[in-house]
Amino acid sequence: MNQKQAAPAAPASITLESPIQRGDQTIDTITLRKPAAGELRGIALADLLHLDVAALITVLPRITSPTLTAQDVQQLDLADLVALGGEVLGFFMSKAERANLQ
Repeated sequence: MNQKQAAPAAPASITLESPIQRGDQTIDTITLRKPAAGELRGIALADLLHLDVAALITVLPRITSPTLTAQDVQQLDLADLVALGGEVLGFFMSKAERANLQ
């Protein structure tokens, strides 16, 4: 049986409105990659689709680079949290749905 696997979605980069300060390190851009099913364990998909803050606090540390901690996510500016959540929502769209948005 010959199966074609879809290419993984391209990572999305978000420039933060309010950079995160970790000691001497300043994080001003976050890259998100599409999560695998196992990385969504313990999270109700409906919660992610509704941009539930608790769900985002759980999933973002699993899919961000540099890796955000739950505490980092809790301290994000609201505009940054919504921007990151919007990218997470985009991962749930099919190629056809994304094409219709453009």
